[in-house]
Amino acid sequence: MSGRLLRAVCATAVLAAVAARAPAATGPDPRPAPEPSEASAKALPRTTPDATTGASPGTTPRATPDATPDATPDATAGATPGTTARTTPDAAEDPVTAPSVTPTPGLTVDASEALAGRTPSATATPGTPEAAAPNAAPALLTELRTLYRRMEQATEKYNATDEKLASRTAATRKANDALTRARRTLGTGRADAGRLAREQYRGRSDFSAYLRLLLADEPSGLFDQSHVIARAAAGRAAAVDRLTKAEKRAGVLAAAAREALAEQRALAAEQRRQRDTVRTALDAVEARLAGLTPAQLGAVSALEDEQVDAAQQDLVASGALGSTRPPTRQGAEAVAYAIGQIGKEYEWGAEGPDTFDCSGLTMRAWEHAGLTVPRTSQEQWAELPRVPVSSLRPGDLVVYYPEATHVALYIGDGLVVQAPRPGAVVKVSPLASNPLLGAVRPDPEGVPLDVYTRPELPEGASDGSDTGYDAPVEGAE
Repeated sequence: MSGRLLRAVCATAVLAAVAARAPAATGPDPRPAPEPSEASAKALPRTTPDATTGASPGTTPRATPDATPDATPDATAGATPGTTARTTPDAAEDPVTAPSVTPTPGLTVDASEALAGRTPSATATPGTPEAAAPNAAPALLTELRTLYRRMEQATEKYNATDEKLASRTAATRKANDALTRARRTLGTGRADAGRLAREQYRGRSDFSAYLRLLLADEPSGLFDQSHVIARAAAGRAAAVDRLTKAEKRAGVLAAAAREALAEQRALAAEQRRQRDTVRTALDAVEARLAGLTPAQLGAVSALEDEQVDAAQQDLVASGALGSTRPPTRQGAEAVAYAIGQIGKEYEWGAEGPDTFDCSGLTMRAWEHAGLTVPRTSQEQWAELPRVPVSSLRPGDLVVYYPEATHVALYIGDGLVVQAPRPGAVVKVSPLASNPLLGAVRPDPEGVPLDVYTRPELPEGASDGSDTGYDAPVEGAE
């Protein structure tokens, strides 16, 4: 065999051997594809070529539902114990690369942030007080002012009823005393009438006066006896008249005492209802304040301070305030008393000496000066002479709100001393700290002092909130 033929035979044999070992080039493989291992499943991106088609540069492709294998217990083997993976088909991530997640339409911010592995912000959820705090201060301030006004109205009604109850109690006591005296007089009259009746019975005679005159030994003595008898008869008639009048008076006084007692009981019941109303109003304020965050309280307080400052500046700029005039002697004494109470706590219905409400402070200040003024702010506004704000002098009373439900004592220089609200203390405030209604003067006939120096204000006299928002509300027991 030639060398060329030998090489051809060898090449053919090699090709046959290679062909016998290689699989067929066409036709499906009848064997199922092997399952990928758990390690390879974690190491490979769960994407398809279609999922990356059209992807923008620099973005991580998002898997389609078809590209996500069914979840098995093994799929969470790498999760932190105690946590639950929250995924959606559209939001499945590549476990190799941690993409930044944009909030998905239809998901809450909380869910979107959880997908990115971030902790939701406490202020992110719409509708929470924290989220609305910056824009809610005006509404909160209006709401709190409304609650405080309701409480002040209820307090002043309670104070007025308390005054009426005290007056009616005194009237009842007076009526009972008068009834006791009338009954004593009636008893005395009845005893006198009985005695005279018995004397008349014992001295009664069956003989006529003419026959006794004929049979008498001394006619002159008989005339004297007749005179005595006539006087006795007149006395009996007078006693009977007094008895009749005493009985009528006792009946009238008894009816008056019963009426006074009935009114007293009705006022006491009304006072209890109003006390409950005040407590309900206090509870409403306390509950509302308790539901606010420190940030909200600060925003409300800052807004009110801003509004008070603006109102005070407008009042001064308008020229309506006028210059400070000297007070009368009694006005100066009232101012000194009010300044001496600075720092004491507000308490509804209180008249001192340790706690005050607004009208309790002004009443006691003028009582200390020797004048009696009505107990409530509404009565002070209705009964005391009014003066224009431009004519204010220290000692005058400044009344606030259309219903006259708050009052303060003017001390000059555009300032007042007031017991503001529950949670606050007696303090010095701008005249415009509340919506101004007007002013009244307890001593319109008083002569102003030639020289006057206001007492020095204690340190921190203007500190603290005029609103009471920065302190807990104390309810009445």
